[in-house]
Amino acid sequence: MTRKILLAAAAGLAFALPAAAQTAQPRFDAEATQEIESIVHQYLVEHPEVLLEALDSLEAKRATEQMASQKTAIEEHGAELFASPEGTVLGNPEGDVTLVEFFDYNCGYCKQAQADMDALLAADPNIRFVLKEIPVLGPQSLAASRVSLAVREVAPDRYAEFHRTLLGSRGVADEAVALGVAEDLGIETAALRAAMDSPAVAEALAESNELAEGLAINGTPTYVVADGILAGAVGKDALAAGIANVRECGSTSC
Repeated sequence: MTRKILLAAAAGLAFALPAAAQTAQPRFDAEATQEIESIVHQYLVEHPEVLLEALDSLEAKRATEQMASQKTAIEEHGAELFASPEGTVLGNPEGDVTLVEFFDYNCGYCKQAQADMDALLAADPNIRFVLKEIPVLGPQSLAASRVSLAVREVAPDRYAEFHRTLLGSRGVADEAVALGVAEDLGIETAALRAAMDSPAVAEALAESNELAEGLAINGTPTYVVADGILAGAVGKDALAAGIANVRECGSTSC
């Protein structure tokens, strides 16, 4: 890897210049080019820390660009991102900070992160927690989400309990398992099957998937707090810190 970086650094110096500047530079013959490459190579061998500094700078630049891009995307999709059908918001529907989680019922990290959600809601009565279902782990996840969203349509007052039960269950969550959870909660299977094929369920899935695509979310769980995105099961403390920052300065990072 080091040799490739050195060669790229030596051979690509001219390409780092703007087009106009390249045109203005004299063209070097093969001997001069070889000498320049040799000087660059020798310098990098003697000062390898320069490569680390360059890589660190590149990572920082990419992180800054990604944050800016995410903020723009959140602004563009804010209305649908932070919205949720009545009766299906966890926590306080009138909370001062909204935390959005994109999840999949078969995501192991989402199952682990459920404890973080419950701990946050227990410790802070002013959080509005919105769930967005993106079944990215295959047909079984899609089937489970269709049942879940049907529960949201048929019995929104049982959605939170259904969600916690299904996400906390062992094994693969599929249509049969999800319907079984709903039946245990007293929700009629016939009503759910009818709702599973409704336009409302299809639209909810499509909207969540479009949001995830627009925000460049490609894994679960992923959280959105105000203007920032926290990817992965980052833990209760990181989520609480983001919420505290929103209350202090209006942004995930103050």
